[in-house]
Amino acid sequence: HILGYDVAFGFVRLFYLDAEANIPTLFSTMLLLLASLLLALIAIFKKSCQDPFHRHWIFLSLILLYMAIDEASEIHEMLNKLGWWITGRRSGGIFHYGWVMFGMAMATAVTLSYFKFLFHLPSYTKVRFIRAAATFLGGALGVEILEGLYSASHGGENSFQFSMLVTVEEGLEMAGVIIFINALLGYIQACQIEVRLRFLEPTDHREVDAQRHAA
Repeated sequence: HILGYDVAFGFVRLFYLDAEANIPTLFSTMLLLLASLLLALIAIFKKSCQDPFHRHWIFLSLILLYMAIDEASEIHEMLNKLGWWITGRRSGGIFHYGWVMFGMAMATAVTLSYFKFLFHLPSYTKVRFIRAAATFLGGALGVEILEGLYSASHGGENSFQFSMLVTVEEGLEMAGVIIFINALLGYIQACQIEVRLRFLEPTDHREVDAQRHAA
């Protein structure tokens, strides 16, 4: 934007946070997949302990898995037209990006349904979960709304100011997931959850049959 190098041999698209199928997208997708995996491990442990909240962990893991898929494929962008149809207009207001209303509804529904789950967690985990959610949603919804207002009032997205808003948005989303991963790792450590992988050499079936006959 300052020097006029809008391509720079492809490096702009490769690293620009508002572009898709590039390195920032891959990084965000991997973060979300890691969070989903950690949640799945906790869910398995909680189910083995017959914890009444094990389904909450499973559902959270599925939510993060969907978010990873959405990050890689931009599924939520398909909701823009539906949002514009509901509001009756395509530009202006907090719903300049139509999918935002569905994101707000989803965030509200998950928050309300997870109140009881949240307050049963240890204090340090609870605080980290809230901090992670506030950071992520502040970028994904809060700054996204500001981007829509700016784009509607300034007639486009090809400006230095808009790029800075996108940088803040994506940075907050990444930071939110990283905080969440840190909270999950701390919770796994506190619960003393162990994951062991054991690789065995292939066993000769004839030896197994001989041992059975001998027994």
